[in-house]
Order: sequence, then structure tokens, then C-alpha cells
Amino acid sequence: MSASPSTARADILILDFGSQYTQLIARRLRELEVYAEILPFSATPEQIRGRHPAGIILSGGPDSVHRLGSPRPHPEVFEMGLPILGICYGMQLLVSLHGGRVAPARQREYGHADVTLTGATPLFTGVPRRLQVWMSHGDGAQRLHNGFKVLARTGTAPYAAIGDEARRWYGVQFHPEVAHTPQGGRILENFARRICGLTQRWTMASLLKSQVAEIRAQVGGGQVVCGLSGGVDSSVAATLLHRAIGKRLHCIFVDTGLLRLDDRQRVEKVLGRQLGLDIKTADASALFLKRLAGVSDPERKRKIIGKTFIEVFEREAKRLEGVSFLAQGTLYPDVIESVSVHGPSAVIKSHHNVGGLPKKMKLKLVEPLRYLFKDEVRRLGREMGLSHSILGCHPFPGPGLAIRVLGAVDRPRLKVLAEADAILREELHASGWYDKVWQAFTVLLPVCSVGVMGDSRTYENTVVLRSVNSLDGMTADWSRLPNELVQRISSRIVSEVKGVNRVVYDVTSKPPATIEWE
Repeated sequence: MSASPSTARADILILDFGSQYTQLIARRLRELEVYAEILPFSATPEQIRGRHPAGIILSGGPDSVHRLGSPRPHPEVFEMGLPILGICYGMQLLVSLHGGRVAPARQREYGHADVTLTGATPLFTGVPRRLQVWMSHGDGAQRLHNGFKVLARTGTAPYAAIGDEARRWYGVQFHPEVAHTPQGGRILENFARRICGLTQRWTMASLLKSQVAEIRAQVGGGQVVCGLSGGVDSSVAATLLHRAIGKRLHCIFVDTGLLRLDDRQRVEKVLGRQLGLDIKTADASALFLKRLAGVSDPERKRKIIGKTFIEVFEREAKRLEGVSFLAQGTLYPDVIESVSVHGPSAVIKSHHNVGGLPKKMKLKLVEPLRYLFKDEVRRLGREMGLSHSILGCHPFPGPGLAIRVLGAVDRPRLKVLAEADAILREELHASGWYDKVWQAFTVLLPVCSVGVMGDSRTYENTVVLRSVNSLDGMTADWSRLPNELVQRISSRIVSEVKGVNRVVYDVTSKPPATIEWE
């Protein structure tokens, strides 16, 4: 069977040197039904061998290989006898670490470039002799050594692609993982299939089978408590666990007081009755709001919520015999953004179920979706027969409305935001736009402004409308909703939600912003 995210195995391992495109390499390979996983460039030989990869990709990165102290992989990476593909900085490493020379390019290349192939090679099988690629580099190879030959060039880069066929080592100066390189998918597939020899395919059917087996192996005969929020991630995780261990799964839905309108009723009706999940509702809203009182810093909010979640789970678990595991719907972007494990990148924010977890927990974690992107989670859900009403839900953060109420959180402000959010979702559904955008929500600012309502002066709250399009949540662009729709939403919120006299629209992409405001 092909690799699964929860096993210590990957078809292709990607060593990350800090490129903004590293996650795209993994995504493109997975789209080609090749399971790829990312490790930091500093991964040990034991970590790499432990995953039994068929090949290794060295990612791009912002550094220069000729700079003292620039990131480099462990020397044993080149002694494992595995095929290697170096991309941009990764290619420059292959050159500089094996007797060649890399220096600042005479002419830097950023953007589209035309590449001409110089000979036949398995890496470019089925690729036209001239192809358009995406370049993003300031350094370039100036001399090859130790078995490498030129495979492709551009007008300004004489070593646009190189290869050592005997060792199955290849390098490309361009980025095959981005959409701006139309033949990039074919090149990555050639590396995986023709050079690394991978024949089996990583599909949702094979993933489902392997994940069920992995869950059973991890849990044994134990009982599992699953944190069920009603969102896509926790719903898919719960359904997967239910398929693996049946009645030994106990779902706990925590009413934090930070939920959207009707979330509790929807979870109990759709997930409880329709899917047959054993759901216990724990009303801990008073506890959450008490601990959040007066807290404005978003990181403190997330950590308080994460700690309180675990306390509630452990309290509820004590009422059940034999419970020793806590299941969560943690996704790959949560891990990437919470912990700087992939190369020299920065921690963006703590997620309540990753960076916000207490160091000492009585329950062992089960995270079957930890290495999946959001669209892959939806595909897995469809494989298990979940309905669109569940899988089509927009992402909703674990900390709930607490991180959409900017500043201090209290019941009155949560009520204002929940009512505004309900109007937004209602209008998106009615107009057919709900399924056209990745995520849409409202934010309540800690800002009041002057307005006029009914010939009287008002000084009330400001609500932000946020709608974005994305594939995996790693990058996003703001949605171009019709003006008439935005106007209708704004008018309804100001008219129907007491305490709001101004609505604004967020037109910032990720990056530089994040999708959520906190």
C-alpha cells in the first residue's frame, strides 16, 4: 500500500530550505497521487531513513549557498543512494557541494523564462523541447563537476537544469511546482514515477484504508474522546474514527459560548442523528468567558482556549471508563503555521489545538488528519459518504468567535458578532455565493464611529466583512463579491443588529495578512 500521513513513511520527502513554494511541491505531488511530506532541511539521517522515501526533493530558499552559515542538509543525505531533485536553491546545493561553482548571476531572473532542453533525459520525458517556466533566483551555477551535465538552458542561465543520470541526481533552476510552469506537473511526475520508480498511487481510497488500520493500531482496545466542533475537520475526523473503532468513540461537543448561531443544534441534529455518532454536549460557556474576561492579546486568547478545551475534555473523559486518547481534527496548515518545523521560517500564530495545548496532558493525542490539507480532508469525507451540507461548510476556527471579536470578549459583543455573521451566511446562501468562496465571516472591531440613524446621532460598533478564495488556506485572495450583495449584507446588518452602525469590507490577501484577523 502507498504511504499514509500517520505512518512513518513517505513516497517523496521534501527537505525545506525556507521557500515560499515548499508547500506547493507537496501539494502538486499529492495531486499526482504521490504522497509527499515535508521535513526541515536539518532533518537527521535517522528521521529520513525512518520514513523510507523513494526519493528526496531539496526545496528552494531565500539564502545563498556561498554565504557562510547558509542552510545545508546532513551530508549523509547524499550517501543514501536515493534519487534527488534540487529545485532552485536545492539545485545550487547539488552544484556547490559536489565540486561545482555557484555565484551571483550576471542577470537575475524573476518571472517567466523560456527554457530549451539540450538532450533526452527521463526528467523531461513528454515535455516539449522549448517550455515556459517560472524563475526566481539571484544566484546561478557557473561551473559543473563530478558527473553533472547540462540538461537545459535559458538565454541568461546556461545551467537551467542539470543531471547526473548514474546517481539519479537532478537539479532545475526554475520552479516546477508553481502554476506559472505549465509543464511542472509532468516534470515532478517524471521524477516520482520514472526516476524514483513509484508505481502505486496515493488515493483517498488507499488513505482511508490505511488510516483505519493506523487508528486501530494506535488505539488498540482503548476508548477515544473526540473534540467535535461541527466543522469539516472534526466531522471528518470523527467519522473516520467511528469507522475504525465504532462505539469506543465518544464525541464531546463543547459549548464554549464562542459559537455561531445555531451551531449547537446543527451538530446535535446532523452529526448525532444522521451519522449515528455518540455526542455528549458539555456547556462550558461560563468557564470560557470567565477566563477570557479582559483578555485582548490574541495569543493569550488562543492559549487560554486551548488549555480550557483540554480541561473540559479530561473532565468529561473521567466519566467514561477506559478513555486514554483525545482525537482532534488538526490539519497540516495548523502545524506549519504553529511550529517552525519546516526550514528557517517564522511561527505565524498558535492554533488552539497545536501551539495552544498544555505541555502536560493526561490524554494521548490521535490526529488522523495532521498531514492533510483542507481540500484533501473534504475529499476523504466524500470517500466516506459525508454530505455536502457537512463538507461544504466554511472553515471555522477552533477558538471560535473569540478571535473574531477583536479586543476583550464578553457576551454582548459576542451576540453582536454572531447576529452579523448569521446575516452574512444567510445572504451568501440565498445568492448562491456561499459555495463559490473558500471562507466568509464577520469581524467585530474594538472601534466605534459616529453615525446617523433615525435622525439621531449614534456612536456604535464597526463590523468587517471578510471573504477569501483559497485552495488550502496557506495563501488566499479576497473575494470579489457583487456590489449589490455586499450592499444588501451591509444594509441588513446595520438595520437588524443592534449596536452596529458601520460595515467595511476587507480587501487584503494572504500574505501579507492572514485569513483570520487574530
